[in-house]
Amino acid sequence: MGRRYPPLEYRDIRTILTRLGFIKQPRKATSHEQWINNVEGRLYKVTVSRHKGTYGHELIASMAKQAGVSKRQFYAALYD
Repeated sequence: MGRRYPPLEYRDIRTILTRLGFIKQPRKATSHEQWINNVEGRLYKVTVSRHKGTYGHELIASMAKQAGVSKRQFYAALYD
């Protein structure tokens, strides 16, 4: 993945989504978390599997896409 886009842990994902304006929804009958954000009338929903260890490149790219931002914007939210 390189230095520019290092692997992320759950706490990093939580920080990113919070800074992007997402709100974690109450859990239902699934082990995955749902984070939602309404931006200019458009609803974005990010599904996060909470686990120990790091998230891989493909999963991070998928979460950024679900959030409606580029991978660069996704990582920038962590480091801003």
